[in-house]
Amino acid sequence: MKTRVALAIAGLLLFVAPASYSETNSVPFPEGYRNWLHAKSMLIQPGHALENPFQGIHHIYANGKAAKGLKSGSYADGSVLVFDLLNYEEKDKTIQEGKRKLVGVMHKDAAKYASTGGWGFEGFAGDSKTERLVTDGGKSCFDCHTAQKAKDFVFSELRD
Repeated sequence: MKTRVALAIAGLLLFVAPASYSETNSVPFPEGYRNWLHAKSMLIQPGHALENPFQGIHHIYANGKAAKGLKSGSYADGSVLVFDLLNYEEKDKTIQEGKRKLVGVMHKDAAKYASTGGWGFEGFAGDSKTERLVTDGGKSCFDCHTAQKAKDFVFSELRD
């Protein structure tokens, strides 16, 4: 009897309080990403349409699967793209990296992230590996990336 009651309560809790996006579909922090292929860098300056919140220096990294996708235009499950966004400082007629603003991640898993084009999206604040910035399951990220549907929702291209 106790077992049936416990199972009934557990089932009710699963029905009433389903796991949140962050618990079931969270994108993991991309450990070691700075050792991956460095695909390109770019600078977003004041006046650019994406200035808020993306003003800064972007370094784009791709794991092995994503590197193949950058070459072929087709991304296999397990592909991970990272943009490492840093503030910048102008010093002695140079533009230099400042503090990290965020680490943005796209993680390809067609089944897990079907509602966002097969990609999971996350942003990690500053140097944190745990403070997550995406609160809507990646919908706002995906809404912007839909403009790149023909390129599997990826903006970056491999720099020669």
